Amino acid sequence: MGRLSREHQTVEAMIRIYCHDKHLFGDELCDSCQELLNYAAYRIVRCPFGDDKPSCAKCTIHCYNAKMRDKIKEVMRYSGPRMVVYHPILSLAHYFDSLKGSRELPR
Repeated sequence: MGRLSREHQTVEAMIRIYCHDKHLFGDELCDSCQELLNYAAYRIVRCPFGDDKPSCAKCTIHCYNAKMRDKIKEVMRYSGPRMVVYHPILSLAHYFDSLKGSRELPR
């Protein structure tokens, strides 16, 4: 599995945990969370770093607009600690990805 695919799975898992607990939508995502997932997926696919993508916290460019950045931060703050329980493999992979330093934008 490539880095971008794993990043998408991680973000989706975090949004699903958040939406399930906060919005009580069961297995489906509410409209707001679905919009955030669609936006995140689009940004991941369009990442200029490709499979060399650093974790967002260590990225030299920030591609989310301010509104979506605030939403994803809220989701990550809530879901991050819960990921260890619900998705330990993705959590571990994300941890190791975050150990890699920031990269220069490819030319």
